[in-house]
Amino acid sequence: MKKNIIITAVTTFLVTVMLIAFGVYWAFFDMSRLPEGVLINELESPDGTYTLKAYHVEGGATVSDSVRGELIFNNSSKRSKNIYWNYREDSASIKWIDDNKVVINGIGLTVPNSKFDFRNR
Repeated sequence: MKKNIIITAVTTFLVTVMLIAFGVYWAFFDMSRLPEGVLINELESPDGTYTLKAYHVEGGATVSDSVRGELIFNNSSKRSKNIYWNYREDSASIKWIDDNKVVINGIGLTVPNSKFDFRNR
C-alpha cells in the first residue's frame, strides 16, 4: 500500500514539473508565438524555393526593438515558420549564399531546419 502511494506521489510530482516546464517554454521560448511586426525586407532564394521576410518589431517603452525572420515555402503548402529572432535590432540585411544558406544580420542559417533565437544562446 505504501509503495503505491509513493509511486503515485512521485508520478504526480513529475507530471506537474513537466507541465510547468512546458508552460514556461510555450510562454517564453516558442518561436511560433512571436509578435508580427512590420515588413522591412524580403528576399527570395536563388532557386526560388524559399522567401525570407524580415519584420521590425517595436519593443515599446520598456523593451528594445527586435527583428523577426520568417521563412516562406514558395512551392509548397507548408506553413511559414520563424527562423530568426534577435533583440536590439531595427533593420535586416539578408543575403542568400546558396539555395539553402542565408545570412541575416551576420548570422548564418541553413534552411529549412536551422534557426537563431537570441533567447537560446
